[in-house]
Amino acid sequence: MIELSPEEIAEAAGARIVARGDGGRPQRATIDSRAVAPGDLFVGLRGEHLDGGRFATEALVGGAWGVIVDAERGEEIVGSGAPPGWIFAAEEPLAAMQALARGWRREIGCPLVGITGSTGKTSVKDICRAIIPRRVHASPENFNTEIGMPLALLEAPPETEVLVMEMAMRGMGQIAELCAIAEPDVAAITNVGPVHLELLGTLEAIVEAKAEIFTGLGGSGHAILPVDAEALEPHLDDTLDALTFGPGGDVLALDSRTDGDRTWARIGTPAGEAEFEFPFGEAHNLTNALCAVAVGVALGIDPAEMAAQAPGIEFSRLRGERVALQGGILLLNDCYNANPISMRAAIEHLAAREATGRRMAVLGGMAELGPDAASFHEEIGSLARARGIEPLIGVGELARDYSPDEWAADPDAAAALVAGTLAEGDVVLVKGSRSVGLERFTDVVRSRLGEAG
Repeated sequence: MIELSPEEIAEAAGARIVARGDGGRPQRATIDSRAVAPGDLFVGLRGEHLDGGRFATEALVGGAWGVIVDAERGEEIVGSGAPPGWIFAAEEPLAAMQALARGWRREIGCPLVGITGSTGKTSVKDICRAIIPRRVHASPENFNTEIGMPLALLEAPPETEVLVMEMAMRGMGQIAELCAIAEPDVAAITNVGPVHLELLGTLEAIVEAKAEIFTGLGGSGHAILPVDAEALEPHLDDTLDALTFGPGGDVLALDSRTDGDRTWARIGTPAGEAEFEFPFGEAHNLTNALCAVAVGVALGIDPAEMAAQAPGIEFSRLRGERVALQGGILLLNDCYNANPISMRAAIEHLAAREATGRRMAVLGGMAELGPDAASFHEEIGSLARARGIEPLIGVGELARDYSPDEWAADPDAAAALVAGTLAEGDVVLVKGSRSVGLERFTDVVRSRLGEAG
């Protein structure tokens, strides 16, 4: 529940009350009138092709506690004799929602962790949510944009003790905009790599855009960054308390071992050492875990407390899922997104896994890599062959540049190509950019072969 009075909501949002409802407080904010539940606050956002304010009356009919719309729409609703509810008029509903989210974040008053990076930000968020032994509210799925993150903040219960928000970057200034809403106390960058080159042009520009999260700390707070990210150092303010993670960093794995599905690691930190058991086997997820442990240290949490929580880590959907199929076949379903960094890590993990059958990969293209996209794909294809991954199945036009053993136009065609060839002991990596939709491949193969009991 957003425990702000209607008057406080209006003040925080910079809005005007044009109609009064029955009192109480809103349960949460939503921008989808179809998803409105009784007690919700509906925000009618103006889009390029559609004005969400058109559905405000429908939201009130559906039981919405109130609505935020532009001034003209607000007066129109009042004049139409709509069902009772609080009606707030704002010059720009999106800005009002963002301001309200900032106001609610301040009202809760707990530390907020902002996480960005070229890869791994969702996994680091998931690990933080699991290992921080406090009442944590984290952004769900990919609620990491100028629209999604405010909605995530407005879902935070008043008793929240730590907020963990993922922050996406698709252009210069976007992280700064998100920080202005969230006002982070801890800012973490998982890594910086050639992602969104199509939008920003150079790696230096990507570094600058990501580093906006440190500026968002306002000259105080804690910065978390990879030990090998020298390009970020010029963007660090001398007043920031910086922690590095990775080999030779402030937070590092002193030793570790894996059986392919679990990892055991002794992790050293400035606050002491602890023995961790993680429910994953990927080396890159151990790095993600080091980042999350560094976040915990910045929040003043004992590493031993975090270690006690580590076995309960659960990752978001389509990220590193292990799907056991009938006949002893294993799918590594990591198809939420892909770029050169995460693709390389996934292939290295596949190559390192024990398998009595083949290690094969079904790879979709990697989007938004700019003019050098073909060479990035060629490098990944060469790496897969060098690591003994075969066959390599490419899916979609961009995937032709992997020089795959087989090529399919779409996920359904790939499933038809692969499903009948799988045999006992095969391990199959499924990975590609979100636009390829490779979850469809996994769903079809899972349906045809059936999951292991």
